[in-house]
Amino acid sequence: MASVLMMLFVGCEDRNYPTGLAEYEHHYYIVYVPNNNSAVTVNRERMTLLELPVQFYSEFERDYNAVATYEVSTGDLVAPAVPAVRGEDFEIVDETGRVLDPVDGRYQLVFPNAKKAQAKIYVKLLNNVAATGRRSVNISLVDNIQGQFRVDIFSTAFKRTIQID
Repeated sequence: MASVLMMLFVGCEDRNYPTGLAEYEHHYYIVYVPNNNSAVTVNRERMTLLELPVQFYSEFERDYNAVATYEVSTGDLVAPAVPAVRGEDFEIVDETGRVLDPVDGRYQLVFPNAKKAQAKIYVKLLNNVAATGRRSVNISLVDNIQGQFRVDIFSTAFKRTIQID
């Protein structure tokens, strides 16, 4: 009984832990919402933009803009998936439908003053009726490591597979 009481007192001891480490002060995260790597199936004739919500995690406001990046890929699709083709099956666009061009193969989401926020990645379906069967593409959030900041991903919520029927 005495040892149990002793453990309770030790377990409740007030410890002075640091509130943060300097190496993480400019370290942020971006994830898909909901927090998983699920696939999304859409009809190729869809007229509205497909919205893929993301969450940018930050506890600070800075004097710079944090930039998260994402890329479109088909190389890691699981067979028998047929790759969707950008420009034929879909386009990556902004909220107005204007086509975005990747820089070095990556698209950007800018978070002003590195403030915590939600954003959306927009996909426009191009109604490729000549295509037969389901076509797929992955839109993956990727780490963006810069001198001033770092935007990381979670392994549980970094990829959306878009299946176009």
